[in-house]
Amino acid sequence: MTDLIAKTAMDKRIAEIATPVIEDMGFELVRVRLQGGKTPLLQIMAERPEGGIEVDECAQISTALSATLDVEDPILDAYTLEVSSPGIDRPLTRLKDFETFEGYEAKLETHDLIDGQKRFKGVLAGVEEDEVLVNIEAGTVGLKFDWLADAKLVLTDELIREMLKARKAQAIDESKYDEIEAEDGQTEE
Repeated sequence: MTDLIAKTAMDKRIAEIATPVIEDMGFELVRVRLQGGKTPLLQIMAERPEGGIEVDECAQISTALSATLDVEDPILDAYTLEVSSPGIDRPLTRLKDFETFEGYEAKLETHDLIDGQKRFKGVLAGVEEDEVLVNIEAGTVGLKFDWLADAKLVLTDELIREMLKARKAQAIDESKYDEIEAEDGQTEE
């Protein structure tokens, strides 16, 4: 199956090094991109298996990855390491992402022409075996995951609302708070 997590040979090598480090910390690798420039930028996107990641968790991953990458040394020149969340209009890099974000608008691009086009924009309609289903104007199309060159969610008001709602639900976890002592000396939870 095509891997949208890492595209180039160097990205794939870095993913091989980064994946065990990230997974051992309880996270999943979403994407690796080494971008050129005067000082190359190594961009690593990660998240918890259930979604989401905090800034301090990105910093922890960055520290652990820096040490491992220094030892493995896959990049010969100096570079900048950036560890981040996938963001709201995130890339869709794993087959499970297309199930998770079913019902949301996405842009997909294929390697080759499919019925005369390479770019598709529509609402994700789930997955059937190795096909990603997308509702476009002409109807529902099935694109084999291997055909995909790129895919990402489209930033819409609905997507922003849902992500904020999910974030708020995660933030209010009452089990993280201390018991409150009532005026009569009894404890409440």
